[in-house]
Amino acid sequence: MATPNGLARIETHGKKHANGVCHDDSAAPVRAQTIDELHSLQRKRSAPTTPIKDGAASPFAAALSEEERHRQQLQSISASLASLTRETGPKVVKGDPARKGEAAAKGAPPPPPQAHHHHHHHHTPTIGVSDSSLKFTHVLYNLSPAELYEQAIKYEKGSFITSTGALATLSGAKTGRSPRDKRVVKDEAAAQELWWGKGSPNIEMDEHTFLTNRERAVDYLNSLDKVFVNDQFLNWDPENRIKVRIISARAYHSLFMHNMCIRPTDEEMESFGTPDFTIYNAGQFPCNRFTHYMTSSTSVDINLARREMVILGTQYAGEMKKGLFGVMHYLMPKRRILSLHSGCNMGKDGDVALFFGLSGTGKTTLSTDHNRLLIGDDEHCWSDNGVSNIEGGCYAKCIDLSQEKEPDIWNAIKFGTVLENVVFDEHTREVDYTDKSVTENTRAAYPIEYIPNAKIPCVGPHPKNVILLACDAFGVLPPISKLNLAQTMYHFISGYTALVAGTEDGIKEPQATFSACFGAAFIMLHPTKYAAMLAEKMQKYGATGWLVNTGWSGGRYGVGKRIRLPYTRKIIDAIHSGELLTANYKKTEVFGLEIPTEIEGVPSEILDPINTWTDKAAYKETLLNLAGLFKKNFEVFASYKIGDDGSLTDKILAAGPNF
Repeated sequence: MATPNGLARIETHGKKHANGVCHDDSAAPVRAQTIDELHSLQRKRSAPTTPIKDGAASPFAAALSEEERHRQQLQSISASLASLTRETGPKVVKGDPARKGEAAAKGAPPPPPQAHHHHHHHHTPTIGVSDSSLKFTHVLYNLSPAELYEQAIKYEKGSFITSTGALATLSGAKTGRSPRDKRVVKDEAAAQELWWGKGSPNIEMDEHTFLTNRERAVDYLNSLDKVFVNDQFLNWDPENRIKVRIISARAYHSLFMHNMCIRPTDEEMESFGTPDFTIYNAGQFPCNRFTHYMTSSTSVDINLARREMVILGTQYAGEMKKGLFGVMHYLMPKRRILSLHSGCNMGKDGDVALFFGLSGTGKTTLSTDHNRLLIGDDEHCWSDNGVSNIEGGCYAKCIDLSQEKEPDIWNAIKFGTVLENVVFDEHTREVDYTDKSVTENTRAAYPIEYIPNAKIPCVGPHPKNVILLACDAFGVLPPISKLNLAQTMYHFISGYTALVAGTEDGIKEPQATFSACFGAAFIMLHPTKYAAMLAEKMQKYGATGWLVNTGWSGGRYGVGKRIRLPYTRKIIDAIHSGELLTANYKKTEVFGLEIPTEIEGVPSEILDPINTWTDKAAYKETLLNLAGLFKKNFEVFASYKIGDDGSLTDKILAAGPNF
C-alpha cells in the first residue's frame, strides 16, 4: 500500500504467520526488572571450585561442603588480619563494597576466629573492642587482572590503560626501594644465624618495635572498607614451594604480586590453607617516626620467627618482591637449597646456565637468547632436583626501552602488565620510555608466560655453566676466563662490576662496585655460606665457572672501547656448546686467571687484555689498582671461617689477586 506521496509504506510490525508470531530480528525483552538486575545478568558466576575427581582428592576433601570451604578461607584471612590486642580478628566478607548485595550473595561471614597470641617479653596491652571490630572488612580475594584493572581505574588516581593495554600506575613519593629503612628482627635465633655488622644489609630491630609497626599496619588495613588478598606460591619446585599471602590496600599492588608470584590453580586454592609467610602492605600509611629504630616515615620490617613482613610509608611494589626474595635467602638454605640472584636459561639439549651480574653487565641481554629457553630472569633456587625459578613473572627496567633492542620485553607490555611510573601521551596513551620526568627507575611487571620462549613450568636440570658477568670499565679483566672452584667462590663473594660516574669537574672515571653474591641487598646469611653451597653443588654436579667481562678493552673508559656485543655473544655461545672446555689456556698475571688462546669468531688479540693496551705501563698500573680494590673489599670476609679448620677460607683468599 502506498502513502499519499507515492512511497511504499514501511512495515514496522513484520509479517505475521498464522500463529501470530512475528519473525523479524527483534528479541524478547530481558528478564531483568531493574538496571541492577540487568547488570547482574551480564556477569556469569565463576565455577566455585574445581570438580573433585574420583580418588583424586583427600578423604577429607569430599566431606567439606562449598560453604564450609568458603567459611574456612574467610576464617584464615580474618586470622591474618587479627590484632594482637583483641580477642578476635575482623569480620570479613568477600566482595566489593561498592556492589550492594554482592557480598551478602557470597555468604555471611563466619564467626571471627580467635587471634593467635605469641608470648613476648614486653607488656601486652589490655584486650578491648574497637570501632573496626564493629564493621565488615570486604576482602577482594585473588582477583583476576581484568577485575584489578577496574578497581585501579575506578579508585586509584594515576591509573590508566596505555595504548598497548598495560596498566600504568604511580608508586607515590618512593620510586625505588628504601634499603636504609629495611629492618630485620634480631631475636636469639636471628642473632646467631644472620649476617650482621659491616657490609651486611640486615639492620636490626627488636620484637616489640616490629609488633608496634605490625599493629599500626593491621589497624590501618582493618579501617578500610576493602582490602586485596593474594594467596600465591614462591618456587616452581613443587617439593619446596612456599605459600605466601599478600594483604594490601591497592589494586596496583595486588596485580603486581599476581604477576610476580606463581599463580595457583583453582584446585590448588582449595587446599591452600594457612600461608607460610604473610605480607601486610600498608604502604600508604606512614610509620611513627618516634618509634624506636625508625629513621624516617618509611619502614619495611621482616620477622623471620613470625614469618611476617610489614610495609609502612612506601608504595613502591618492588619492596614486596625483594622482601620475599630475602626471606627465600633465609628459608631455602635451611633445606640445603641454594637461593641465587641470577638469570637462568636452558639449551635444546637440556644444558642449563646461570648468569650472575649487577646492573649494566648485560645479565638480562645475555640470558635472553632466542636459541634457548628462559627459566627465569632474576631469582632462582638450586636444589637436589635441579634449578627452579622462585617467581612467576619478570620485573624489567623500561628506561629507553625499544622494540629493536628488547623485543621480548616490548611485546610483553600488554593487557595484564603493570607499568610503574612511566610517562605517556595524554591523548593516545602511547608510552614515552625515554621520559624520566617521574623517575629513571621505570618498570614493567608481567607474567613469565608473556615471554615467548619461557619454559613452563620454570624448572630445569642441574646447571652445566655458572657465568659471572662484570662490566670492567678499567679495561684490565679478560673478556673470558675459566675459573676453578676457589676462584668461583672468590669472585662470587666479591660480586664486582665498575660503573662510570661523573665527577665534579665533568671527567668521567670508572668506579668499582662490589655486591656480595651479586645481590648483597637481599642476602640474609654470611656471603661465604652461599659461596660454599655454590662450590659444593658445582663440584657435585660437574658445573664449570666462568668470569666474563662485558666492559672495556684496550684502555679504561674514555681511552679504550667497549667489548663488542657480538663478540661477547660468541663467547657465551662457546661456553654453551662446550667448545671452551677443550680450548688451550694460559694464565694471566696478578689475578691468575685462565684465558683461552682462541675462540671461533672472536679476534684472538682481545682475549689477553695486555695485547689491546698501547701503554703497557698504564695497563700494569691499572691492573694493580683494581687488584688493590678487590683486596680491600675482601677484608671484611677474610676473617670469617668456613668449616671447622678454616682451610676453605684460606683457599678462597689464595684464589684472589696476588701481587
